[in-house]
Amino acid sequence: MIFDGKSLEGWEYDPVYWRIEKGILIGEVTSSTPLKRNSFIIKKGLVTRDFDLKVEYRVSSYGNSGINYRSESIDSLPYAMRGYQADIDGQNNYTGQNYEERGRTTLAYRGQKVTVNSQDASALLKDNIKNNAWTKTVVTGSLGTADSLKGAIRNEDWNEYHLIIKGNRLLHYINGVLMSDVTDNDTANRKFSRSLGVQVHVGPPMKIEYRNFRIKELW
Repeated sequence: MIFDGKSLEGWEYDPVYWRIEKGILIGEVTSSTPLKRNSFIIKKGLVTRDFDLKVEYRVSSYGNSGINYRSESIDSLPYAMRGYQADIDGQNNYTGQNYEERGRTTLAYRGQKVTVNSQDASALLKDNIKNNAWTKTVVTGSLGTADSLKGAIRNEDWNEYHLIIKGNRLLHYINGVLMSDVTDNDTANRKFSRSLGVQVHVGPPMKIEYRNFRIKELW
């Protein structure tokens, strides 16, 4: 079990920003507790490889969060992660996209089916990032326009995020609708296993709530 709704035992987190109320995991940034950088609550001892994850979330109108998977903690930065992220924001500009935190940045926008090309291991990440997006990608199909898919997401209400992650195929669904589809062929930068965590983001005061985490391994 990832989260039992009663205790944060087994999680690594900053208690200034994370708590439980009525069985719900809450991340909150207030005007008196601003963030200097993004902060995560990280599930200790859970390695996400090939898996199927469903979780319900609710985010405030100007909130910003995300579910990180196959991600690594950064020893020099407490509560920081690097890796794949299923993006969430209250304005639903980014919700559903695939973003790599502290890495290749945007891999697929909402509505895109994308193949990420192989990358020279000696190349610097920053040389292939433009406008906060990874340039070594090819859009191979459309899942619908970003605006049409946005209509499937409920504002300031509960939504279900569903991740199907197997091998180098990364599928992000919200409320049963496929939002982004990434095939990651970048052998220099892709990951097949690492940790799971969820985020509170730098910016204005915000609140993110999570409940009913369900995960199963895929074989």
